[in-house]
Amino acid sequence: MDKIALTAGTLYVIVLLRAGGTFALGWLTGAGARRSRFAERISSAKFLRTERAIQRWGAPVVAVSFLTIGFQTVANFLAGSMRMPLPRYLPALFLGGAAWALIYATAGLGVLEVIGRLFAERTALGVSAVAVLLLTVCGVVVYRRRRAAAPSDGTVPEES
Repeated sequence: MDKIALTAGTLYVIVLLRAGGTFALGWLTGAGARRSRFAERISSAKFLRTERAIQRWGAPVVAVSFLTIGFQTVANFLAGSMRMPLPRYLPALFLGGAAWALIYATAGLGVLEVIGRLFAERTALGVSAVAVLLLTVCGVVVYRRRRAAAPSDGTVPEES
């Protein structure tokens, strides 16, 4: 079997289980919220209109969410918590999941192949590239943490 097809098939099964599980978790969370002290808040006219809109028009959003980074979990959870009917959700899951699996299988294998060739043919260059990448990631993390910890008014925090 072709390695791209095998990888895509494996990724497809993974995404169906992960996204479907997220949908189910959302469904259970929504059901619990409807029986909790929040039931009054989530039964307002505005909330119910939003819920009906998601139930009716949310499937394309779910399908497209698989082409984004960081939004697909939210989209699947909301689809579940807002009780999107399965006949609308499942086609979006199957189409979006297939697109995700194909993109990651082809792009992912291509990147791995390039990295493998780089290490095989020019080991020093490969190790240097990985070191630069790791240093860059560490630098960005440190920069963001320091920036988040700094006061927003421009003053220097006092040490005790």
